[in-house]
Amino acid sequence: MQAANDNAGERGRNGASAGASPARPLVQKFGGTSVGDAAAMRAAAELVRAASPQPVLVVLSAMARVTDELLALARLAASGAAQPAEELRLRLMERHRVTAEELFATRVPEDLARDFEEQGAELARLLAALHGGSGKPASARQLDAIAGLGERLSTRVFARYLRHLGAAAELVDAGAVLVTDDAFGAAAPRFERIATLAREHFAPRLAPGRIVVTQGYVGRSEAGEPTTLGRGGSDYSAAIFGAALGASEIQIWTDVEGVLTADPRRVERARPIAQLSAAEAGELAAFGAKVLHPATIHPAVEAGIPVTVRHTRRPSGRFTTITKNGSSGRDVVAIASRGPIHVITASSPRMLQQAGFLARLFEVFARRRVSVDLVATAELSVSLTVEHEAPVRSLAEEIAAFAEVSVAEERAIVAVVGERLKRTRGVCTRVFDALAEMPIELISMGANEINLSVVVERKLEQDVVRRLHAALIESEGGGER
Repeated sequence: MQAANDNAGERGRNGASAGASPARPLVQKFGGTSVGDAAAMRAAAELVRAASPQPVLVVLSAMARVTDELLALARLAASGAAQPAEELRLRLMERHRVTAEELFATRVPEDLARDFEEQGAELARLLAALHGGSGKPASARQLDAIAGLGERLSTRVFARYLRHLGAAAELVDAGAVLVTDDAFGAAAPRFERIATLAREHFAPRLAPGRIVVTQGYVGRSEAGEPTTLGRGGSDYSAAIFGAALGASEIQIWTDVEGVLTADPRRVERARPIAQLSAAEAGELAAFGAKVLHPATIHPAVEAGIPVTVRHTRRPSGRFTTITKNGSSGRDVVAIASRGPIHVITASSPRMLQQAGFLARLFEVFARRRVSVDLVATAELSVSLTVEHEAPVRSLAEEIAAFAEVSVAEERAIVAVVGERLKRTRGVCTRVFDALAEMPIELISMGANEINLSVVVERKLEQDVVRRLHAALIESEGGGER
């Protein structure tokens, strides 16, 4: 993997792009596993300090599993289970205190202890507002206010630890910059407003040798209420902030050495990919690669900023660089999969030579704000895939008013991704040869020429991924170029 090793030699040790102007900030985003305990935070802090001869904006996720615990707390409180909710709240706060004690080796600094008290009290207040035992679930607005506390806790610990090490680090609340609409749970950023606020709140504090720490995932509505960008949104935050600041690079620090040719939990011979185009990375993210949030790439690409994906514990190891015009140089770069998903099929004789049927069908999904991934049409039917969480029963009932409907649950999408896919002879033949004994339920060739997807039963997902990886990637030397 010569390209990856060359990259590592230029940037792997201190995390900075070779030749980057010191006036342009570096954005370093650390995910939950990269700040999951005291040891992880120490490693992340060393990476930040090593890069800090240039200005550094650090974007942090909550500690690993904390967001899930906060959402579980909200569910408990809303169900009236006050005592279990309080016990979980105390355990969560204790975890942060123990992490801080390990970091500071003696006792938690007084200012950080006060922060813990304030954050713990705020969480207790938000949970109290959900108590009552009515069984009514928490609203999306309430969930956002609670879920975002994980990032606010982790950044307080991390920023204080950096100062303890002697770094010139300052904590800036992301809510002061990341303004969104009020679509709680999956808020949309107001990019122009963010650019102005980033110049106001971040830029004056970002100078060579200075560090700004802020939260990923969270923001505030124009009315000042807490919002979130949806799960995985810390990557998105990093890209938005980096684009607003004209960053030299946006680094996504995680627990793998870049984007791999397949999920290593499914394919033992999965390998890091040295270079990816933004289009390839976006397709991989959309079809199941868990290293990147699907929306992460767009703000960085539009601003011409490279995104690198790196391993926190192996900073000198291999990594992936993603740019607008970069390329893996391979016909097939990776195999991605996502499941469970559902397949909805609508059939009607009225489809035949009749305008407006598809418009009526997709209007049902648009009205319910349900995203459709793959579509396959025939003369009298159309099949499409939706996420596992989609309200398939309600969708089917509405479609049944004008078409026959069937729903296939517990399915998976497996995608073959590569920028030169459609222009390369024989790829489809190799795919079908590899899956000759497998029942394929739906096939879709992406109009963008870089993804060929099949839908299979969920129980077959892993076998299909392994077969395709062996036939299309391992047979030609894997991802190491």
